[in-house]
Amino acid sequence: MLSWFTRILKGIIIALGFILPGISGGVLAAILGIYERLIKFLAHIHKDFKENLLYFLPVGLGMVLGIALFSLPVEYLLDHYKVPVLWGFAGAILGTLPSLWSDAKKKSARDGLDWFILVTTFLLSGLLLYFLNSLVGTLPANFWTFILAGALIALGVLIPGLSPSNLLLILGLYSPMLVGFKSLDLLGTFFPIALGGALALIAFSKLMDYALKNYHSRIYHFIIGLVLSSTLLILIPNSNNPESISYAGISLGSLAISVLALGLGIWLGYWMSGLEEKYK
Repeated sequence: MLSWFTRILKGIIIALGFILPGISGGVLAAILGIYERLIKFLAHIHKDFKENLLYFLPVGLGMVLGIALFSLPVEYLLDHYKVPVLWGFAGAILGTLPSLWSDAKKKSARDGLDWFILVTTFLLSGLLLYFLNSLVGTLPANFWTFILAGALIALGVLIPGLSPSNLLLILGLYSPMLVGFKSLDLLGTFFPIALGGALALIAFSKLMDYALKNYHSRIYHFIIGLVLSSTLLILIPNSNNPESISYAGISLGSLAISVLALGLGIWLGYWMSGLEEKYK
């Protein structure tokens, strides 16, 4: 019974990676010592299925509970202190970059193709994400787009260091997701996000396992390019995105607090990355 409660607590902590931009669910899973077992379970789901299912069931319950607990305070902070909070989130993402940069060359030396992938990904993904709302309009918060949100969250679990919440901010799905979580909207929010997450985990776990074994450096430089562009866009106003940051009427005091939040976020992200290296 104590083991069940421990795993529920681990699930609650991992839920922070689903709610807070800049914090990766995969990093938290690694810190808590369940990442490798989770990836092996997903990549070889038929092996020891019952044993693994019973092991991860309380973790899953803890994740749902954590989402319900953390959604309300995060939504409140974004409603009342959006600029400092988003600068803090961006800082937390930037703080993880040294770890990603180091991980990228663990299996092979960085070469010209890696740099090409990084720069090309940064430029193309940045342009695509910035003009996405102009091209397709603001994504409506509905069953199908929440399936997409769940798939992005799952990628944050599969790839430690990748935070999907900054992508959800840019796509305009982050605040609606928090509202649904806060109100415990099981069918309209929890179910499609869980469905999208499960489908992505099943579809990409083997692919990610293969890609990281065979194209480790290329994949990581692609991730770094995407992280850089999506983080930068959190801090750039976009009139086509209703969830975009706005600096209209901001005071010097608020700007100073935002810079402080950026610094604290960088420290937090760097510290979390150090914990991942220690415990994974």
